[in-house]
Amino acid sequence: MKSILTTLFFFILICASTGAMAQEGVIIYEVKVNLHRALTKERESMKAMMPEFNVSKQALYFNQQASLYKRMVDEEEEAAAGTSGTSFRIRMGGGELFLVPSESKRISLREFNGKKYLIQDSLSTLPWKFGKETKTIAGYVCRQATYFQEQRNQTVVAWYTEKLRPYLGPDSYASLPGAVLELDVNNGERVVKALQVDVRPLKKGELVEPVKGEKVTEKQYQAMLSEQMERMRQGGGNIMIRN
Repeated sequence: MKSILTTLFFFILICASTGAMAQEGVIIYEVKVNLHRALTKERESMKAMMPEFNVSKQALYFNQQASLYKRMVDEEEEAAAGTSGTSFRIRMGGGELFLVPSESKRISLREFNGKKYLIQDSLSTLPWKFGKETKTIAGYVCRQATYFQEQRNQTVVAWYTEKLRPYLGPDSYASLPGAVLELDVNNGERVVKALQVDVRPLKKGELVEPVKGEKVTEKQYQAMLSEQMERMRQGGGNIMIRN
């Protein structure tokens, strides 16, 4: 693991010294989640109460050393959130994810029941398999990489560009030799695609490490989430997820 991090760190330094790759800016992604596909057979009747897709926008702020991935809320979504009479209201990706690849540092800020939690752990290098296919996303020629996640039974297809700095991407998909501009999980179950890449100096406060929140482990957080979701299902009330 130490050798991987050392290689990663020096690779970033080389890229910075040559100026060959963009080192600072923001990437705007559209995140589209198929909610119906996530339902079990026993809960298929819930399809009538919920939209098929949940669509949101995320911003990835980055510089040479770090990145911050966080949810964006536009005026239309704010207005929709204030309406009544909706059987299901789902908000996903409301937290922040702060990464420092050279230090294998990963800090996740999440909000649950009005309280903030900080989850810190290490970055992992995913077993990507590289393909020969290419396509253009947001004006950048991207290469394909795939991997299968056994624990979740997920096939992930990523498209990354070497014109932006390496080890950059949405969520924890930040272990490729370029910036990930598109992800497809299980053939459309969840699709994350860059709408805009803005290479520019960052403004003050755009990329800040999250520090406020109760520190918990991933296991502890998931246990709290599962317990609350089960209570809400049994109660038959509206379900709101802000994770």
